[in-house]
Amino acid sequence: MVEAPDRRDAVRLMIGEGLSERRACDLSGMRRKSYRYRVVRDDDSRMAGRIRELALEYPRYGYRRVWAMLVRAGELINRKRVYRLWREMKLALPKRRPRRPRAKPFIGIMPKAEKMNQIWTYDFVFDESVSGRKLKMLTLIDEYTRECLAVEVDTSITSLKVRQILERVCMERGFPKAIRSDNGSEFIGSAVNDWLAANGICPIFIEPGKPWQNGKCESFNGKLRDECLSRRWFASLWEARVVIEGWRKYYNTERPHSSLGYLTPVEFRGKASFSSELKIKTGQSLTKSLAFQLG
Repeated sequence: MVEAPDRRDAVRLMIGEGLSERRACDLSGMRRKSYRYRVVRDDDSRMAGRIRELALEYPRYGYRRVWAMLVRAGELINRKRVYRLWREMKLALPKRRPRRPRAKPFIGIMPKAEKMNQIWTYDFVFDESVSGRKLKMLTLIDEYTRECLAVEVDTSITSLKVRQILERVCMERGFPKAIRSDNGSEFIGSAVNDWLAANGICPIFIEPGKPWQNGKCESFNGKLRDECLSRRWFASLWEARVVIEGWRKYYNTERPHSSLGYLTPVEFRGKASFSSELKIKTGQSLTKSLAFQLG
């Protein structure tokens, strides 16, 4: 089958030999309207500029997340066009080095969060200031909504400090059913475990040497390092706290999350809350209806 571009070339050739446009189109089997059609592309310069701005501001983002941010900002653009411009501007991230083969994952049943405040997870991230002072960060995540509930930054965080952080967040958000962590001394200490037991919170400890069993927290920690810690040198503990807290709020309220359908964690939490309330109201209505029928 002869494609349209080839037919156009044939028509041009015949016109060049002296045939009329009508006669050349008849011989090639092409409509004159199709011959005269010219592809009109939108001006890509403005959109390319927006994409480059986002790529410079968020150097660890790929084209999919940049596309999601453009759509959220009100731009009418599809993902293929973003990908084309991304390739033309050579903005692709360098490929990560292949990981070494690891042991088989845990075979047993690892609990999975199916609603808000069901399973939280926490872990530590380390960095340092310009002066070389060590910075220790406790990150606390809701596994279902991916929302970061807290990033506590200090030079030292003990088991007692971990308990105080949990108390503060639980007063704001309510108590989870369980909390997942590795076997760090701060998490297995009596100060934390006695408090968890007193509040009916089940501790879930991953197996030593298997951080992928705490994948949600590890994923968040990687984003925190890539998008915040690796891009700043902190002059002081105070500056680190201000900058990291600002990034935490941005992560929760503005950064689209691919596993949440490019919603932010706060948007996803709102959607999940509405769904949960709807189920409760529906259940209550059914109960009342049955009670009336049996009445």
